Amino acid sequence: MKRMELIGCRSVEKEIICALRDNIQGLYYTLLPQIPGGDEPDYKSETGIWTNLNFLLISFLEEKDAAKAQVIVGEINQRFPEKKIKLFLMEVS
Repeated sequence: MKRMELIGCRSVEKEIICALRDNIQGLYYTLLPQIPGGDEPDYKSETGIWTNLNFLLISFLEEKDAAKAQVIVGEINQRFPEKKIKLFLMEVS
């Protein structure tokens, strides 16, 4: 079993969630929809807060579904490289 944490720009949230739902049967997840991101102070604004909001999706997946999620997110990342979608998979005991 793996814990998946996926962080991305809200502009691709719907596309990612729909693709995961279409390919992973019985997908359950927790969605934190409005997460401000930070970066270098002069990158987006003087406060270090990005002008775009991010989302965080957390789910627990079987190994085969985690592999599917990696492929799905990789494909979306290739189409939208500027969105810098990040996927983290951690072993759960």
